[in-house]
Amino acid sequence: MDWITMDSWSPYVVGAGIGVLSWIAFLLSDRPLGASTAFAKSAGMIESAINRENADQMSYYQKIKPKIDWQWMIVFGMIIGSLLSSFLSGRLAVLIVPPIFAEAFGADALFRFAIALIGGILIGLGARWADGCTSGHGISGTLQLSLVSWIAVVCFFVSGIAVAALIFGLGIK
Repeated sequence: MDWITMDSWSPYVVGAGIGVLSWIAFLLSDRPLGASTAFAKSAGMIESAINRENADQMSYYQKIKPKIDWQWMIVFGMIIGSLLSSFLSGRLAVLIVPPIFAEAFGADALFRFAIALIGGILIGLGARWADGCTSGHGISGTLQLSLVSWIAVVCFFVSGIAVAALIFGLGIK
């Protein structure tokens, strides 16, 4: 079977590939992999387009310049790569309300959108508060044996399991 068109890849092979990619990123750019700052930069670029003076005065954007850079391109590549992968494997589908969500909460698309929006905002705030996301802490930080990253990863897993158990385990409808 052609590996490009497979439904799923071995998590061990993919994990090793991400590890090698991390090493290459460190060697070539002296920077770790990470994704969450790219979303903050995107928000800054949108704000700059609407009100440049306000964006220029914000202390966060003075430290983290809102621009398209290597990290932003990694996120863009993830989006394009996942679309390409799902297309080539024949699994590309638009699901407004995924079956597991519909089973637990009903098939209301507006409710699904609201929950996804709230969840995305909370994850974004958490990533900024933790000064990194699952790729920044979970891949790059643990690769460097950073204690803070190991603690963050434990918190990611514990909170993810707890929320999933709370929502899906209790059968909330």
